[in-house]
Amino acid sequence: MLRRTLLVLTALTAWCSLRAQVLPNYALFDAKGKPLSHKRLLKLVDGADIVLFGELHNNPIAHWLQLELARHMATRGPLVLGAEMLEADDQATLDRYLRGGIDSKALDTLARLWKNHATDYAPLVDLAKEKGIPVIATNVPRRYARAVSTGGFAALDTLSAGQRTWVAPLPIAYDAALPGYVKMLGMMGDHASPTMAQAQALKDATMAHFIAQHATKGKHFLHINGSFHSDFQEGIGWYLQRFAPALERVTIATVAQSGLNQLQAESLGQADIILVVDEDVPGSY
Repeated sequence: MLRRTLLVLTALTAWCSLRAQVLPNYALFDAKGKPLSHKRLLKLVDGADIVLFGELHNNPIAHWLQLELARHMATRGPLVLGAEMLEADDQATLDRYLRGGIDSKALDTLARLWKNHATDYAPLVDLAKEKGIPVIATNVPRRYARAVSTGGFAALDTLSAGQRTWVAPLPIAYDAALPGYVKMLGMMGDHASPTMAQAQALKDATMAHFIAQHATKGKHFLHINGSFHSDFQEGIGWYLQRFAPALERVTIATVAQSGLNQLQAESLGQADIILVVDEDVPGSY
């Protein structure tokens, strides 16, 4: 009996030692770089009408936290989900899936889903299906973004009345001097053209338009988008300030760092909440 007890204690000690060596893979900070608890994260989210969750598209920690937030928010009252990864002209197909009219294979066939939909976004959509949560396809159809990227906003002038229901109201307000658009063109170097930033603005404006259409006081709207679209309160946030200034917003940004103890200076102010992920965490694709 004594020998068995010693073996159990030895095993427990080894297990505890192993657990103690497990390193964290993410940390949370506020806009000023102050560490943020998970409890505080939930409190900030609960107080917002709109939550813009900026992700790194292939980051599994961000996708996990999105799902956790959606589950939490679904217990706190009416919830609407929205996503950059779903295009406005696929809304009818998406609604058929949510009602059970088609299966996931048909959704994948009929809608233009991202290549990582099955691993990274299907869990959110299926949670919504299970709980009867609306999901809004907020992004502009990509063919219109491509047209603006080469021909500028003038390329939208030929859209029919029906096609215009899939984009933000025309003409699109635009400030080419916004730091995010300037930075984007700078990163593209010699390949950049002003119309590329206009295409980005079209996406931001359209996502903000559909968010504003479905977000109201007393409801929570959780929107999933690339971090670039909401960093530093620009992009979607700039347009939401025009479309729905009375609604309270909280932004989340995702960044990758080599260490988790301190937020890097360049990320200060990037969002109300910054999710810092260890850069060694493997991507989902």
